[in-house]
Amino acid sequence: MRKAMAEGFDAIKVDPIGFDRNGVWMGRSSRGILQRDQMQLAVDRVSAMRDAGPDVDIIIELHALTDATTSVQLGRELQKLGCFYYEEPTQPLNAKLFREIHDKVDIPIATGERVYTRWGYRPFFEDHSINIIQPDLCNVGGITEGKKICDYAHVYDIGVQVHCCGGPVSAAAALQLEAVIPNFVIHELHASALIDDNIRLCKYDYVAKDGYFETPDRPGIGQELTDFALRNAEIVTVK
Repeated sequence: MRKAMAEGFDAIKVDPIGFDRNGVWMGRSSRGILQRDQMQLAVDRVSAMRDAGPDVDIIIELHALTDATTSVQLGRELQKLGCFYYEEPTQPLNAKLFREIHDKVDIPIATGERVYTRWGYRPFFEDHSINIIQPDLCNVGGITEGKKICDYAHVYDIGVQVHCCGGPVSAAAALQLEAVIPNFVIHELHASALIDDNIRLCKYDYVAKDGYFETPDRPGIGQELTDFALRNAEIVTVK
């Protein structure tokens, strides 16, 4: 976290429950109902982050693992720490669960990477059970459908953080979309974007400068595959 702050970032996204006490991912089940010591560990972790960065926005990511009951219990503890928003506090197949969490937790609620097309977002918009949508352009039907979803969200005063945990192609597409919507909130820089094997797939490596990205002004979405990527790809011809 201190490294990110030193590089000019003023927000960080963290999963406080996915790693067990020894730092092992899913070393202990984080699905459904969490036990009290798991929730306390999560609160302690976020509290330490808040102490380290009193002015940093903290986004809580739960990966849709927890159930609504645990999300409410954990959220009520975390809301004391001034979190930016609460991402995927439960699975999004039942929109009414988000209404319940929204009513009981004083943190803005976000979801969307597992929601598809305008029709999938409709129940969340109509009952205003979320505050931030996170459409993934690789999942929702592309840039055009993603733009329609973002415009639809704007009608309901809902912000947008495009879900972006893929490679440099999806990152470039996300930056293009975010630049043309009025309800853009924040761009997601995922750890996968820092992996050399992903970076070498495309000609342009878009990086943040003092915590901010510039929108690519090259043709198309501003990205092209490298010769290395093409040589190592499976080429399929559809006739």
